[in-house]
Amino acid sequence: MAVQEIDVRPLRGPDRNPTTFRAYDALGVGESFVLVDDHDPLRLRDEFDVEHPGSHHWDYVERGPETWRVRIGKAATTPLPHVVGDWSDPSRPEATEVLWKLRSRERDLDSNVIWLPPGAGIEAHAGPELDSLVVVLQGGGSLTTELDTVDLRPGGLVWLPRRSRRAFRAGDDGLRYLTVHQRREALVLHAASPRVRTP
Repeated sequence: MAVQEIDVRPLRGPDRNPTTFRAYDALGVGESFVLVDDHDPLRLRDEFDVEHPGSHHWDYVERGPETWRVRIGKAATTPLPHVVGDWSDPSRPEATEVLWKLRSRERDLDSNVIWLPPGAGIEAHAGPELDSLVVVLQGGGSLTTELDTVDLRPGGLVWLPRRSRRAFRAGDDGLRYLTVHQRREALVLHAASPRVRTP
Protein backbone atom coordinates (compact mmCIF):
# COMPACT_ATOMS: atom_id res chain seq x y z
CA MET A 1 0.00 0.00 0.00
CA ALA A 2 1.41 3.38 -1.04
CA VAL A 3 2.13 5.95 1.68
CA GLN A 4 0.21 9.19 1.27
CA GLU A 5 2.23 12.31 0.49
CA ILE A 6 1.34 15.70 1.97
CA ASP A 7 2.90 18.34 -0.28
CA VAL A 8 2.95 21.67 1.56
CA ARG A 9 5.04 23.54 -1.02
CA PRO A 10 2.05 25.27 -2.68
CA LEU A 11 0.71 26.48 0.70
CA ARG A 12 1.36 29.81 2.40
CA GLY A 13 3.96 29.57 5.19
CA PRO A 14 1.44 30.02 8.05
CA ASP A 15 -0.72 27.19 6.67
CA ARG A 16 2.00 24.55 6.33
CA ASN A 17 2.44 23.36 9.92
CA PRO A 18 -1.30 23.33 10.78
CA THR A 19 -1.95 21.28 7.61
CA THR A 20 0.74 18.80 8.65
CA PHE A 21 -0.64 18.46 12.17
CA ARG A 22 -4.18 17.88 10.84
CA ALA A 23 -2.83 15.08 8.64
CA TYR A 24 -0.99 13.59 11.63
CA ASP A 25 -4.08 13.79 13.87
CA ALA A 26 -6.02 11.78 11.24
CA LEU A 27 -3.50 8.89 11.32
CA GLY A 28 -4.08 5.63 13.15
CA VAL A 29 -1.38 4.07 15.31
CA GLY A 30 1.27 2.56 13.04
CA GLU A 31 0.26 4.71 10.05
CA SER A 32 2.41 7.38 8.42
CA PHE A 33 2.60 9.88 5.59
CA VAL A 34 5.43 11.57 3.74
CA LEU A 35 5.71 15.33 4.11
CA VAL A 36 7.06 17.10 1.01
CA ASP A 37 8.62 20.52 1.58
CA ASP A 38 11.04 22.92 -0.16
CA HIS A 39 13.32 23.21 2.90
CA ASP A 40 14.35 21.16 5.92
CA PRO A 41 11.29 21.47 8.23
CA LEU A 42 13.31 21.87 11.44
CA ARG A 43 10.80 24.21 13.12
CA LEU A 44 8.04 21.68 12.44
CA ARG A 45 10.20 18.95 13.97
CA ASP A 46 10.66 21.09 17.09
CA GLU A 47 6.86 21.45 17.31
CA PHE A 48 6.41 17.68 16.99
CA ASP A 49 8.96 17.17 19.77
CA VAL A 50 6.87 19.50 21.98
CA GLU A 51 3.46 18.14 21.02
CA HIS A 52 4.24 14.42 20.65
CA PRO A 53 7.54 13.60 22.42
CA GLY A 54 8.28 9.90 22.13
CA SER A 55 5.00 9.11 20.38
CA HIS A 56 5.88 9.90 16.75
CA HIS A 57 8.44 8.82 14.17
CA TRP A 58 10.44 11.29 12.04
CA ASP A 59 12.55 9.78 9.25
CA TYR A 60 14.13 11.64 6.35
CA VAL A 61 13.45 10.04 2.96
CA GLU A 62 15.06 12.82 0.88
CA ARG A 63 17.29 15.68 2.11
CA GLY A 64 17.22 18.45 -0.48
CA PRO A 65 18.71 20.54 -1.81
CA GLU A 66 15.42 21.49 -3.53
CA THR A 67 12.97 18.92 -2.16
CA TRP A 68 12.76 17.46 1.32
CA ARG A 69 10.69 14.38 2.11
CA VAL A 70 10.08 13.25 5.70
CA ARG A 71 8.10 10.19 6.74
CA ILE A 72 6.07 11.09 9.84
CA GLY A 73 4.39 8.24 11.71
CA LYS A 74 2.14 7.84 14.74
CA ALA A 75 3.32 5.46 17.47
CA ALA A 76 0.67 6.10 20.17
CA THR A 77 -3.02 7.03 20.21
CA THR A 78 -2.43 10.23 22.21
CA PRO A 79 0.53 12.35 23.29
CA LEU A 80 2.42 10.63 26.11
CA PRO A 81 2.75 11.98 29.67
CA HIS A 82 6.18 13.58 29.98
CA VAL A 83 8.33 15.96 32.03
CA VAL A 84 7.91 19.56 30.86
CA GLY A 85 10.26 21.38 33.22
CA ASP A 86 12.69 21.16 36.12
CA TRP A 87 12.82 23.94 38.71
CA SER A 88 15.65 22.66 40.87
CA ASP A 89 17.87 25.30 39.20
CA PRO A 90 18.47 28.03 41.83
CA SER A 91 19.36 30.79 39.31
CA ARG A 92 17.89 34.24 40.00
CA PRO A 93 17.40 36.53 36.99
CA GLU A 94 17.69 40.27 37.54
CA ALA A 95 14.34 41.18 35.97
CA THR A 96 10.71 40.14 36.47
CA GLU A 97 9.95 37.57 33.81
CA VAL A 98 8.08 34.45 32.77
CA LEU A 99 10.75 31.74 33.13
CA TRP A 100 8.68 28.91 31.66
CA LYS A 101 5.26 28.24 30.15
CA LEU A 102 3.39 25.34 28.65
CA ARG A 103 4.03 25.27 24.92
CA SER A 104 1.67 22.55 23.69
CA ARG A 105 -0.80 23.96 21.16
CA GLU A 106 -3.46 21.34 22.01
CA ARG A 107 -4.09 21.90 25.71
CA ASP A 108 -6.85 22.92 28.12
CA LEU A 109 -4.51 24.38 30.75
CA ASP A 110 -2.06 27.23 30.88
CA SER A 111 0.83 27.18 33.31
CA ASN A 112 3.71 29.59 33.86
CA VAL A 113 6.67 29.97 36.19
CA ILE A 114 7.09 33.61 37.21
CA TRP A 115 10.20 35.14 38.79
CA LEU A 116 10.17 38.40 40.77
CA PRO A 117 13.60 39.68 41.89
CA PRO A 118 14.02 40.84 45.51
CA GLY A 119 11.73 43.79 46.24
CA ALA A 120 10.02 43.66 42.84
CA GLY A 121 6.31 43.16 42.41
CA ILE A 122 3.29 42.92 40.17
CA GLU A 123 1.02 45.92 40.64
CA ALA A 124 -2.52 45.63 42.00
CA HIS A 125 -5.00 44.45 39.40
CA ALA A 126 -8.25 42.54 39.03
CA GLY A 127 -7.67 38.97 37.90
CA PRO A 128 -9.15 37.53 34.70
CA GLU A 129 -12.42 35.62 34.34
CA LEU A 130 -10.90 32.37 35.57
CA ASP A 131 -9.62 30.79 38.77
CA SER A 132 -5.88 30.25 39.25
CA LEU A 133 -3.75 28.15 41.55
CA VAL A 134 -0.35 29.51 42.61
CA VAL A 135 2.39 27.26 44.01
CA VAL A 136 5.32 29.06 45.65
CA LEU A 137 8.53 27.35 44.47
CA GLN A 138 11.34 29.48 45.87
CA GLY A 139 11.92 32.58 47.98
CA GLY A 140 8.98 34.35 49.51
CA GLY A 141 7.00 37.54 49.63
CA SER A 142 3.45 38.72 50.00
CA LEU A 143 0.12 38.73 48.21
CA THR A 144 -2.02 41.78 48.90
CA THR A 145 -5.75 41.20 48.51
CA GLU A 146 -8.71 43.57 48.71
CA LEU A 147 -8.75 43.28 52.53
CA ASP A 148 -5.43 41.91 53.81
CA THR A 149 -1.95 40.58 53.07
CA VAL A 150 -1.01 36.90 52.77
CA ASP A 151 2.55 35.68 53.42
CA LEU A 152 4.02 33.60 50.60
CA ARG A 153 6.49 30.83 51.52
CA PRO A 154 7.99 27.88 49.58
CA GLY A 155 5.45 25.07 49.28
CA GLY A 156 2.48 27.37 49.80
CA LEU A 157 -0.61 26.77 47.65
CA VAL A 158 -2.66 29.90 47.01
CA TRP A 159 -6.09 30.03 45.36
CA LEU A 160 -6.86 33.14 43.26
CA PRO A 161 -10.60 33.28 42.60
CA ARG A 162 -11.68 34.78 39.30
CA ARG A 163 -11.80 38.59 39.16
CA SER A 164 -10.21 38.90 42.65
CA ARG A 165 -7.97 41.90 43.35
CA ARG A 166 -4.32 40.98 43.93
CA ALA A 167 -0.78 42.36 43.99
CA PHE A 168 2.46 40.43 44.47
CA ARG A 169 5.64 41.62 46.16
CA ALA A 170 8.86 39.60 46.42
CA GLY A 171 10.79 39.38 49.68
CA ASP A 172 14.54 39.65 50.23
CA ASP A 173 15.23 36.34 48.41
CA GLY A 174 12.99 37.05 45.44
CA LEU A 175 9.87 35.04 44.58
CA ARG A 176 9.46 32.20 42.10
CA TYR A 177 5.98 30.73 41.67
CA LEU A 178 4.01 28.46 39.37
CA THR A 179 0.55 29.39 38.11
CA VAL A 180 -1.99 26.90 36.78
CA HIS A 181 -5.30 27.90 35.22
CA GLN A 182 -7.62 27.27 32.32
CA ARG A 183 -6.16 28.26 28.97
CA ARG A 184 -6.63 31.91 28.02
CA GLU A 185 -5.01 34.68 26.03
CA ALA A 186 -1.32 35.37 26.62
CA LEU A 187 -0.34 36.50 30.11
CA VAL A 188 0.82 40.11 30.41
CA LEU A 189 2.76 41.09 33.53
CA HIS A 190 2.76 44.66 34.79
CA ALA A 191 5.76 44.93 37.05
CA ALA A 192 5.67 47.32 39.96
CA SER A 193 8.76 49.30 40.88
CA PRO A 194 11.03 47.69 43.49
CA ARG A 195 10.72 49.13 46.96
CA VAL A 196 13.68 51.23 48.05
CA ARG A 197 15.18 49.86 51.24
CA THR A 198 16.30 52.40 53.77
CA PRO A 199 19.23 51.68 56.11
